[in-house]
Amino acid sequence: MPPASPPLGFATSGLVRHTSERGDAALERHRDDPAALTALFSGDMPILFRAPDGTHRAVHPRAALEGVEIAAQAYLGTLDGAPVLATLTGADALEQLAARPDVEAVDLRSVGTRGLVPERELGLLALAKSLLSWHARHGFCAACGAPTRLSASGFRRDCDACGAQHFPRTDPVVIMLVTHGSRCLLGRQARFPTGNYSCLAGFVEPGETVEDAVRRETFEEAGVRVGAVSYALSQPWPFASSLMLGCVGEAEGDALTIDRDELEDARWFDREEVRLMLADTHPQGLRVPPPVAIAHHLVRRFVEGG
Repeated sequence: MPPASPPLGFATSGLVRHTSERGDAALERHRDDPAALTALFSGDMPILFRAPDGTHRAVHPRAALEGVEIAAQAYLGTLDGAPVLATLTGADALEQLAARPDVEAVDLRSVGTRGLVPERELGLLALAKSLLSWHARHGFCAACGAPTRLSASGFRRDCDACGAQHFPRTDPVVIMLVTHGSRCLLGRQARFPTGNYSCLAGFVEPGETVEDAVRRETFEEAGVRVGAVSYALSQPWPFASSLMLGCVGEAEGDALTIDRDELEDARWFDREEVRLMLADTHPQGLRVPPPVAIAHHLVRRFVEGG
């Protein structure tokens, strides 16, 4: 039996969200607060600070911004009572910050995979990254094309030309472990590392239920009809801003017709084989995604009989 399940990446946060404070006053009030903390990003890259003991932190005192050009900020809420801002630096700040001995820029996937920051800060980083990426990509109004401005302390953009208000979006994605008897269906895309297999997944389309999205995506990618579908767990996935909806589906048959434009391979695995994949001891070098990914937790539940 595999060891106890590790934490699900990006799903834990110590942040207390203060939705009622998301008028512009909250950001203005805390922007210059000496007690405020900041989650600092250069583009999509989080800036981590190394403590003397070698550990990393994702949130830093406001003093960390001294001399750094700020492109955008948003008020996220509080962490242990301290206000927290998400801060996007100017284009030249990364080179400036990288020269400091206590600073390290690490892509967010690696931060999660390597467990570089406490879990309660990893979920906070997911929010900060998704929100700042949205601001960076939505500087113009989708209704009239005029420039928009940050408002509601970072949780809205307003168009002064036509009055439209734009809100951050989250894209729902179904990711499903499809079972048939004592076996589960896993697939791999050509871009996956050699030997990696994962659960099938796809975006939920407009006007579609989660259950129907599971059935459609499984049939489109693998030619398998799915009957009963149940929800298991969810995960924020900040690339760019998705919500992974983990489900389990019961296949009505095991014949496969693989869409080679979507998948390089798909096959059925029994529990013992998946157990070896989780332990990275499969004789063919096959493995499943690391614990940062929701697919890891879905297949672990399958192995444990859940």
